[in-house]
Amino acid sequence: MSTPAEYYRSLPPVSKTYGVACLMTTAAYYLQLYDPRSIALSYSDVIKRLQVWRIFTNFFFLGPFSLPFALHLIMIARYGVSLERGPFDKRTADYVWMLIFGALSLLVMAAVPFLWSPFMGVSIVFMIIYIWGREFPNARINIYGLVSLKGFYLPWAMLALDLIFGNPIKPDILGMLAGHLYYFLTVLHPLAGGKYIFKTPLLVHKFVAYWGEGTQINSPVQRDPAAGVAFRGRSYRLSGTQTRTAEQTDTNTSTAASPPQQNQADGVAFRGRSYRLNE
Repeated sequence: MSTPAEYYRSLPPVSKTYGVACLMTTAAYYLQLYDPRSIALSYSDVIKRLQVWRIFTNFFFLGPFSLPFALHLIMIARYGVSLERGPFDKRTADYVWMLIFGALSLLVMAAVPFLWSPFMGVSIVFMIIYIWGREFPNARINIYGLVSLKGFYLPWAMLALDLIFGNPIKPDILGMLAGHLYYFLTVLHPLAGGKYIFKTPLLVHKFVAYWGEGTQINSPVQRDPAAGVAFRGRSYRLSGTQTRTAEQTDTNTSTAASPPQQNQADGVAFRGRSYRLNE
């Protein structure tokens, strides 16, 4: 059995960074280092007082320490890690761009008063589990040892649980909308014959290369020489096809739904010619 330190070091960089940032944000709140109202999204303060940080900081607050906070952190650790190790394996920049696109989409939605929410970290979490459910639609999951269902229905099941527990469901719905928009642009539309134009921006590739964490095998830029983790400069052709199997796997958890152990060809919805990789 691995130690907590070994488990932490084994996590992929993006999910680990976001999860730790959310944990530290809540811990700092309990240490009374800041007032949550100072990091909440408020377009009036952004425009009139130039408090630009609110655009970013609202995504890192998942609420005070509580059962919902723990469940959302577990979702990042399980489903975010599962995506980063599965469909986004060796595609760190693409995974970063997925989160950035989700954040931008949510900021646009929040401009509508009815859709505004002061903190949208929960929406990012639901975007992650929505995309996971679309990438692993046939994976078997078990919720609280009571309900067994396919991965495709995971976000809807978690939405129903929030409704039963009396938690706000608007952030959940917004996150699912952002996730569907991303999945439509990167998978469904190209598979339907549409032109794939949703490429990861060069600026994101440069940021990941400078960051020095993770890998991007189709990156158009070299890593920064000062970065701590080597980015290989050799490029690879990614336009080949491969066969996907539709086998299902089972998993159980007593606290929340958790993804199964994954094979490279097991349960992933988007195999075959990759429009997202063939840039």
